[in-house]
Amino acid sequence: MTLSTQGARVPAVLVLEDGRTFRGRAYGAVGETFGEAVFSTGMTGYQETLTDPSYHRQVVVMTAPHVGNTGVNDEDPESGRIWVSGYVVRDPARKPSNWRAQRTLDEELAAQGVVGISGVDTRALTRHLRERGAMRVGIFSGTALEEEPALVERVRTAPGMKGADLWSEVTTKQTYVVPAVGTKRFTVAAIDLGIKTMTPRRMAERGIEVHVFPATASLEEIYAIEPDGVFFSNGPGDPATADHPMELARGVLDRRTPLFGICFGNQVLGRALGFGTYKLKYGHRGINQPVQDRTTGKVEITAQNHGFAVDAPLDEVVDTPYGRARVAHVGLNDNVVEGLECLDVPAFSVQYHPEAAAGPHDAAYLFDRFVSLMEGPRA
Repeated sequence: MTLSTQGARVPAVLVLEDGRTFRGRAYGAVGETFGEAVFSTGMTGYQETLTDPSYHRQVVVMTAPHVGNTGVNDEDPESGRIWVSGYVVRDPARKPSNWRAQRTLDEELAAQGVVGISGVDTRALTRHLRERGAMRVGIFSGTALEEEPALVERVRTAPGMKGADLWSEVTTKQTYVVPAVGTKRFTVAAIDLGIKTMTPRRMAERGIEVHVFPATASLEEIYAIEPDGVFFSNGPGDPATADHPMELARGVLDRRTPLFGICFGNQVLGRALGFGTYKLKYGHRGINQPVQDRTTGKVEITAQNHGFAVDAPLDEVVDTPYGRARVAHVGLNDNVVEGLECLDVPAFSVQYHPEAAAGPHDAAYLFDRFVSLMEGPRA
């Protein structure tokens, strides 16, 4: 793989596993990459999207046509690297215009070896993915270009997302601590399944000292810090592979320690309660997804990134091994389960990202709900 030159017009092609192709120009690194083609409806926050570990092994198509206009800085990343496996844009900015910009998006993609493509009709590509569903894809440029039939066959042999055990590839290698801001009120053990930097910060702002554990940590290691609550983070891949995190969640439920999960953590809690999970046709990705909180009736505009969902009945309370549980949040576009609430143990979860990086702040109250659980009486 070689790196692109800013402004170079290197031909590139995007190839879907169903044989449809889109031609454009190299953007970022020149070479080849494979992943699952998904689209994000976010109008801003591309730097946070790129560095979200939940996008591991995904090729992200931006529906907003103009990308890169604010450049890249060292303050907004949600992790230590770009995680997307490829990036697709229509009209990249020729020059960033923002007082915080330190370099261009093209330069950052190239420096981290992320193969992208620009000049693509992303509207047509997104409509295709909405009709046919998320699928395997490859981006090829420079010396990686071959005849299209050969490229299609290479894409079809790439690994798919169903059955992909990716949470173990993005988790931290060792435990670290994010100290509370101001007076420490609680200690929380956060299970890193692909956690974003802003998430423990949101808890720290509420007086929580957050110990971020590898997803492979044992229950004994977690409880050695005597946590007031346990948090399960977002993350990539198929939740059906997350047997160890599920067992951790069951151990937390057994001990009646307050539990809060988001995104992949919602699916982990769902499995711990006995619900199944399934792959969505094209998933929910972006910062403009409407969800109703059934507890309050309020509609929230949320930030989401998930291709799998919990399979639970929407309109009934279900008996589980840990007491009664219900669907507490539902997606208004397609009635997908967007949150769970346990009625007899202190645990709840949502499928979306309340840390708002990037995204609206409608769901920030969920961190306060977690605090309320930790303040409440223990059985």
